[in-house]
Amino acid sequence: MKPEALFDDSENPEHSPAERSAVAARSTWVSVGVNLCLTLAQVIAGVFSQSQGLIADGVHSLSDLVSDFVVLFASRHSGKSADDEHPYGHQRFETGASLALGGLLAAVGVGMLWSAVHKLEDPATVQRVHIAALWVAIGALIAKELLFRYMLAATRVKSSMLVANAWHARSDAASSLVVGVGIVGNLAGYPILDPIAALIVGLLVVKMGWHFGWDALHDLMDRSADEHEVIAVRQTLLATPGVIGVHDLRTRKMGDMIVVDVHIEVDAAISVEAGHEIAVAARQHVLARHRVLNVMTHVDPRKLNEVDGAAIQQGV
Repeated sequence: MKPEALFDDSENPEHSPAERSAVAARSTWVSVGVNLCLTLAQVIAGVFSQSQGLIADGVHSLSDLVSDFVVLFASRHSGKSADDEHPYGHQRFETGASLALGGLLAAVGVGMLWSAVHKLEDPATVQRVHIAALWVAIGALIAKELLFRYMLAATRVKSSMLVANAWHARSDAASSLVVGVGIVGNLAGYPILDPIAALIVGLLVVKMGWHFGWDALHDLMDRSADEHEVIAVRQTLLATPGVIGVHDLRTRKMGDMIVVDVHIEVDAAISVEAGHEIAVAARQHVLARHRVLNVMTHVDPRKLNEVDGAAIQQGV
């Protein structure tokens, strides 16, 4: 399953900014509680059982805790109304939060890699872990997988920031699985497998951080909406009575919304007022059917030919 930020909402009820903010806050506070307990349990158990992999996973959980507060901050500010300094609203707070999450994950992952490589350079220092570390790792795996499923269900409000945080939790579950395997290997007489597990966890964290950071960076650089969304918007415009053509359709992402600029073609024989009313209707149709923040329309006159006339008469 691949996280997606934008999609056609024409068949789904629209979620208000207040509802999205409430869902984000509720799911994130649950994540805060889980990650706080996991951080304490993993780090303490890792220290006493001498498991570097478990300590690394605990640090990963600590980074999750920090990222949860980043999400809470962004969800609170992204729902603010437009003002003079932000005429398009504050939706890009979510994109900025996703970028921060990516950077945080990458930094934590690099730290894990450094520590694991240092251990692997001197295998003699790797000690055998206590079996308690395995039970903690299994408990962490179950807790993180359940957290992922809960948070993914909360993404029904279509927030890329919540999607990112949910898949962050899934990466945590994967890392706990790797740590568990490393601990089993250590207990079976292969101590080197514990720091190797920590190394793999570090690579997973760096990869996830790069993915979310790079994706958010492109959104901040006015990346267009995905092709499916653009096609859906074009079809909605063309379905508006009086619109006989669409060109120069451009989109750019604004958080989880998009901004649209488009030229619509109308019959050159109608009045300016009639052309304006068609443009207003086209804009309203797009705003009602898609996750679009604003539509800037430019009306272009077009002389009708026989094909255009027949299409208009048929309601096409």
